[in-house]
Amino acid sequence: MKIAGLPAFALFLFASSLPLSAQTPSAAETFTTVCASCHTEQGADKIPSAAKLRQLNSNAILRTLTDGAMRIQGSTITAEQRVDVAEYLGGGPIIEQALSFDVGMCESIPPLSPPAPGSVWTGWGLDEKNSRFQRETGGLTAAEIPQLKLKWAFGVPDVTSHRAQPAIYGERLYMGSQAGVVFSLNALNGCTYWSYKAEAGIRTAMSLGEITVEGESRTAVFFNDLKAFAYALDAETGALLWKVRVDEHPGAMGTGAVKFYKGRVYVPTSGLTEEAVANSKSPYECCSFRGSVTALDASTGMQVWKVYALPEPQLIRVRDDGRKLRGPAGAAVWNSPTVDVKRNLLYFATGNAYVGPKAATSNAIMAVNLDSGALEWVNQTLAADIWSVGCEPLLGGSHDNPGCADPVGPDFDYSASPVLVTMADGKDIIVATQKSGKGYAFDPDNNGDLLWTYAWGQGSAAGGVYGTASDGERAFFAVADNGTSAPGGLHGVDLKTGERLWFTPPADLLCRSGPGCSPVQGAAVTAMPGVVFSGSNDGGLRAYDSATGKVIWTFDTNPAFNTINGITANGGSMDGPGPVIANGLVYVTAGNGGPFGRPGNVLLVFGVE
Repeated sequence: MKIAGLPAFALFLFASSLPLSAQTPSAAETFTTVCASCHTEQGADKIPSAAKLRQLNSNAILRTLTDGAMRIQGSTITAEQRVDVAEYLGGGPIIEQALSFDVGMCESIPPLSPPAPGSVWTGWGLDEKNSRFQRETGGLTAAEIPQLKLKWAFGVPDVTSHRAQPAIYGERLYMGSQAGVVFSLNALNGCTYWSYKAEAGIRTAMSLGEITVEGESRTAVFFNDLKAFAYALDAETGALLWKVRVDEHPGAMGTGAVKFYKGRVYVPTSGLTEEAVANSKSPYECCSFRGSVTALDASTGMQVWKVYALPEPQLIRVRDDGRKLRGPAGAAVWNSPTVDVKRNLLYFATGNAYVGPKAATSNAIMAVNLDSGALEWVNQTLAADIWSVGCEPLLGGSHDNPGCADPVGPDFDYSASPVLVTMADGKDIIVATQKSGKGYAFDPDNNGDLLWTYAWGQGSAAGGVYGTASDGERAFFAVADNGTSAPGGLHGVDLKTGERLWFTPPADLLCRSGPGCSPVQGAAVTAMPGVVFSGSNDGGLRAYDSATGKVIWTFDTNPAFNTINGITANGGSMDGPGPVIANGLVYVTAGNGGPFGRPGNVLLVFGVE
């Protein structure tokens, strides 16, 4: 395998020299002291219990503590203790594993050719509007969907979750991984061209665009990682063009895909880890993270502007133990920004606040000027949602802890991108879906005024709701509602009125009963003419008739698959990315070994015979 920037077969998951110590009694003590107060059975609907963590392998747990969502907590203990805890929970030793392979390699790397119509899906939502509607499918029709068959599968090495949505650019496929590796594959047969190792895990989609480097035109692949680094790679060779960290905060993460548009890359930043550590007994002082979007020059990576979702935190008080409490903080940007060319605006949605005082820009849709980042308008759909891990009474939370509001908010982030839709009558609306169990339509011509609200569920803090899609007539809302009495299902809603056109309840479960096996449909939905696709936590990918909601095709991703690259792989829960459609094929990733799903590590590609 050709690995950009590294010799072949030299890529390893752990580049650092962490000691691989044997499991010791101190591991249980460390877990009890640092972690156990949050990872309880009582709070398992929001935070994975110790039993849930033991379903993961040791490598995945260590990666989370060093580079992932729990790295602030991990920084409060030694490297050896992190290994001990990972081995204690994972039930086995840390294994230094090579991420390269020699099976399924392409014989050569041909020049990158301009993509044909119907052979492109780049970025999170396909287009600048994040519509997730593929009109040019490359020949695939609604009538052919029931005949879809698995063409090939690609196994992602050494991961328990595969939540990075692929991008398609002609006959090339680009995809990140939880282990921080970008793969470039042949989009038609799955052979591998090259790989590139990033600083941290990748759970976002790739975007492609044309830039100029040293006077030469290049096609670049843009993405971000879980340490808030943004990258540009040469799409043909995988060579690094530039890399920049867009936010130096220790909790900053890239969980929403970058957006490329007209020579700029817009990079969203979230910050999950500070939220989780806010109430620990560590010396960490809460809270200072603010969600943001950074505009970079796509050719150089130089910052053009940066806009924060909250004002700069100020000192609120000094606690009895001497720790300072600052705020406001939070309002992470989990989603990929949306470009409104007509109004020269960029839209993005924000999450809950971690600490007060309350602000008007958490749990909101924000519109900023594309050129300058100046705020144009904001519409907050849920005020005073201030929530941090450990504040709820059922978790033994104390309101003396930093980050605890009174009352504690419901934690109803916006995980999904706003979708800009032009309807048949020419009117534009912005459609968004939220963890609150509601879908909204906003008026971009009147400073984001609310047009209608549609209640698709009860709302749940557990898990995300990652995306709606629209075909210009209907909005499609999948039901997550993890931990409620009625999870799962899909709604078709009239864009003009916000009224229900149809509702399809969740299908029978394809997975065996147990942790993570549920009908929750939190993954982003994807539409094409006549069809809408939705993935489920039960491992099922289903296609629905977009006019009636009838299920017309189902595929069970749970079994093990023979893979092009010889890596052992199976599907699992689909949570986060949705299917992408191009070249007459449907591409989907499966597997979520996190708090709310079941592990998996596969890319599946479907087509008709």
